[in-house]
Formats: sequence, C-alpha cells, structure tokens
Amino acid sequence: MIRAAVVGCGDVSVVHLRAIANLPDVALAGVADPDPARTAAFDGPVFRDVDTLLRAVHPDVVHVCTPHDQHVPVALAALEAGVAVLLEKPVAHTVAEADKLIAAARASRIPVGVCLQNRYNATSRAAKKLLGELGAVKGASATVLWHRDQAYYRARPWRGQKARSGGGVLINQAIHTLDLLEWLLGDVERIRGHAGRYALDDIDVEDTASVVLDHAGGARSVLFATVANAVDAPVTIEIVTERATLLIRGDLTVRHADGRVETVAEPAAAGGGRAYWGASHELLIADFYRSLAGSEPFGIGPAEGARSLRLIQQLTT
Repeated sequence: MIRAAVVGCGDVSVVHLRAIANLPDVALAGVADPDPARTAAFDGPVFRDVDTLLRAVHPDVVHVCTPHDQHVPVALAALEAGVAVLLEKPVAHTVAEADKLIAAARASRIPVGVCLQNRYNATSRAAKKLLGELGAVKGASATVLWHRDQAYYRARPWRGQKARSGGGVLINQAIHTLDLLEWLLGDVERIRGHAGRYALDDIDVEDTASVVLDHAGGARSVLFATVANAVDAPVTIEIVTERATLLIRGDLTVRHADGRVETVAEPAAAGGGRAYWGASHELLIADFYRSLAGSEPFGIGPAEGARSLRLIQQLTT
C-alpha cells in the first residue's frame, strides 16, 4: 500500500483526494494546511505544515496543492525526506524557482510529476494521434474566455499578487491551453504578445493576454485569453492541416477536406471540483502512481512542466 499525503487543502485538493480514494493500492496518510477551517472535515491525521507531516506519517508521495509560491518549498522538503512529489500546475511561480526543483529532482532521482492533466483528455490524445496522419500543420488558434470577478481574488488574495502567483490569466487559467499548443504543434521557437490588466482593479496580475507562437517546423499558433468575459465559455483549440481542420470545443470535431466529419467525445467530469477542470486529473494521477512501480519515468516531470512557464515569463516580465 502506497501512503499519500496532500499539502494544501484549497479548491483543487478535492480532485486529488478523490483520485487517492479511488486508487486501490493508495491510502491517504494525512493532510496539511495552515488554515484549520480547511482541514476540519478530515477524519485522519491533520497537520499545519509539511515538515511536521513528513516527520509524523512518512508518506511515499506528497501531492502539492498549495498557492503557487509554495509549490517548490513544499516539493523540496518532500524530496529532502526521500518522498515522491506530484505538483499542481504551475510547477512554480517563477522560472528561477522551477529551475531549483528541476536540479533537485535530477540530483535526488526521486520521481516528481506536474499536473498538466489536459494532455490526458480524450480529445487532446485523439488530436495528437491524428496530427501525424493529416499532413502538415498550417496553423492553430485557441481561446480561453472566462469570467473572474473581484470576489474571486478577494477569496484567495494570493491569486492577484504577482509576487505569490507569478501572474494572472496566463499562469492560472490559460497555462493548460498554452501547454497543449506546444505539445500538439511542437516546440515554440519564438513567442510574442501583450498581457495587461484591463478589466479588474486591486490586483497586480494580467487579466487579458494575446499571444503569437512560432513553432519548430513553421506552424504558427495564436492564443487569446481573458478572465474579463461575461461567462466561462468552453476553451477552444482549432488546428488547420493540409487535409483537415480539428476543433476542440468540449468534444473534438474533425472536418476532413473530402467532407467527412468525425467526432471524439470528451468524458464529463465526475462529481467534486469544477466542471471546467475536466475529467483527466484522475487519469494523470493514476498514471503517476503506475510510473512509480514501472521502468519508465512519468511523462510530465518538472523540466517538461516548466516549458509553458518559461513562455509565460517571457511575456509577463
């Protein structure tokens, strides 16, 4: 039985706790959060900090679900104790912090994974496979049109503080879409764009961004992301190839040049968490645990997870 612990009991911890409960060979050994209100409902061991948790329960894996600026300190404490780590996105709030973790993970050779779970979406995986069969990619576009108001930032003030979050819409909402564009179209060789605060007061992070990405091989993608939209609209990614157009908007629709249309459905999220997080957290978490007993490392380590962070930092510094 693998013993897991969760550090940070905020919103996203719900999906990690559910995934742990659903894995047959994994047991929750304890949770840690400095806010007693967030741990009041737990029956098992509860701690206020990661160091006490590590000494008391000796977990095999720590899930890091803290605010962004605490990701690396918690992960480093776990690695120092010889414990594997699964981090929520982003890998860190700055590239410099990410590089510390990358170096520590390489030196320790202890598994570290990052939750970029949209790579596990049925639509993303189908698109990845099809792109090898549909000729050259001409280009792509993506949108993240979501709504966040002042109450969202007041509820968790760190979200609107660049020193703690590392940024706004790009690092907190659109990072998954940016990651998918690079994963699907190839390495980004050049990034340009603008990011700014146009709709919200009392925060010092961007609420809107427009981005142009030049990929190896010649394709170009464009991304527009904002939290100033009236509602949370479905995220879109449209990829144009020589022989088809692929549109991810919930499901994946493939319109072939010869008139054929194919659809790949995206499973609905299970109960708990927010619907727009999708259903793939549990797939990623289960894959991470499988990798612990296998010969192949988990596919999204800290260096891979930092690729989108490096792009974001180029636009926001």
